[in-house]
Formats: sequence, C-alpha cells, structure tokens
Amino acid sequence: MAQQILVVDDDREITRLVRAYLEQAGFEAVCAHDGASALRMLHTKRPDLLILDLMLPDCDGMDIARKVRADPSDARLPIIMLTARVDDTDRIVGLELGADDYVTKPFNPREVVARVRAVLRRSSGAATPNQRLQHQDLVLDLDAHRVTLAGAEIVLTPTEFDLLALFLHNPGHAFTRTELIEQGLGYAYAGMERTVDSHIKNLRKKIEIDSDTALIETVYGVGYRLRREPER
Repeated sequence: MAQQILVVDDDREITRLVRAYLEQAGFEAVCAHDGASALRMLHTKRPDLLILDLMLPDCDGMDIARKVRADPSDARLPIIMLTARVDDTDRIVGLELGADDYVTKPFNPREVVARVRAVLRRSSGAATPNQRLQHQDLVLDLDAHRVTLAGAEIVLTPTEFDLLALFLHNPGHAFTRTELIEQGLGYAYAGMERTVDSHIKNLRKKIEIDSDTALIETVYGVGYRLRREPER
C-alpha cells in the first residue's frame, strides 16, 4: 500500500502541485487548507508524514506541530515544514518543536519529494532484526524503532532517532555538523548545518536527566560526540 502524505497549505496551487509530484512518485497525497481541517484529517486519515505550512488562515502551523508532538498517538509522525519566512529564528523554533525538516518557499517540488523520501526512510528504519545499542541506561532498539531510558520509553522523532543511533554506533567519536547531516540524516543542503544544533538540543532534553548525566558533549570548533562510558 502506498504511503500517505498529508499536505497542509492554504495556497491551493501549492497543494495541487505538491500532490501531483507526490502521486507521480508513488505516494498517496491528501490535502488540507486550514488548521482545523488538518487536525481533523490527522485523526481520520492517519497519514505517514505531514507536510505543514507555517502560515495558515486560522492558526499558526507551529501550534499544529505542538499539538502533534503532545499527542502520544502522533508524537512520532514525521513533519516537514513549509515556510516563506526567511528569519532563521522561525526555522529553528519549528525544528525545536519537533519538525524533522523544513523547506523554504519558493521551492522545487522535486526537492520536496526527495525530502519526503529521506524522512520516511529514516522513520521506517531498515535495521538488522533485534539489533540493540546501549549506553548506560539508554537502550536503542533498531528493529522495534524504540528507545528507553532506565526502562521508560522515550518518544523521538525520526531525525532524533537516527542521530542517536549514529552516536551510539560511534561512542567517543567527534562528529562535525556536516558528518551528522550526511551520515545521520542521509542528505545535505546549504544551511542545514545550523539546524543540527536544534535537533541535538531536543535530543539532549529527552535523554539527559540533568547536567551531571550529559551524554552528548559539545566539541567546540568541531561538533558533537557521545561521551564514552568510564572504564571499569
């Protein structure tokens, strides 16, 4: 069965264009043109990915992103944000709310399709069965696409999950932002380096209980690394 994409934008020409390219690429696409319809379709259609415009007539797209991430049934839903805003602050806020990616208008619809494929590939997690990665009380199950900390499940976005998996595969290795994009996310484009900081910030909030349990260290002038466990 084709994966279903919910496209939310009040510009009907944009939704028509994105829908046409998605369907040509083998996806099923449904569209909403305001926030109320988008929330309703999220619960009735249960899409595999949400493409969300930040500027909607009845609400801010960021409000919808907040509601999605606060709902346990939707918390893992991949989100790609569309924005006409050029201020980096708006993009970073969107990423910190849990968006996996963003596309700035005007855009090439082929690029949107490529981003959709990349995010869905990460969220599906083609992993070796029963492969588990562990660091102290943190356990990542690649087969089940599940993360637990001291036995309690932690809900991560697809982007956060893949970044954590990369760190756990390479404890102590200092990754540059470019390496995190290319190896952890699977693609790169101009300006993405700064957004990695937002994803790392979100990940830290979820897996680090306090400053004494910092697992992801900042390597100044380089990027980030997973702190090695002390030798016994």
